[in-house]
Amino acid sequence: MTEKERNDYFYVCALIEYISRETLNHRGDIVSAIGRKGVEKLLHDAEVDHCLSFEQVGDEVISYYKIKNGNFDTISACKYSVPSFLDIGKLYSIMIEDCAKPGNEVQELINIFNSFISDEISNFNSDLYYQNPDYLEWSYREGKLLD
Repeated sequence: MTEKERNDYFYVCALIEYISRETLNHRGDIVSAIGRKGVEKLLHDAEVDHCLSFEQVGDEVISYYKIKNGNFDTISACKYSVPSFLDIGKLYSIMIEDCAKPGNEVQELINIFNSFISDEISNFNSDLYYQNPDYLEWSYREGKLLD
């Protein structure tokens, strides 16, 4: 993966996390609403869109894809410091780079956001986000949190 591609995936993952928090949706629901072609478009536009605010781009994506509000609130009941949407976006982009076969990064993004690990990462009352990224990657690969 090139440095530009890394930056584009980081941006899109952070945007998905931002939109999920704004609309109170599971991260996989946002990816499903956007669809594969939408994810590809966001990646294509990332180099330009990163110059705009997340609020503006997020509002445009929410409107264009008609994303409705959900009830998956991962922030308001959190007892601990919540990692930023950028921190979480970085974590997802690292997982994509580590797990995807070359040329299959978009599908890996879709798979990761739709897997159990996404909701586990979003539980900010746990310490999972702070675990070693290798632990998260291998838990994802195994389909369960490892002991």
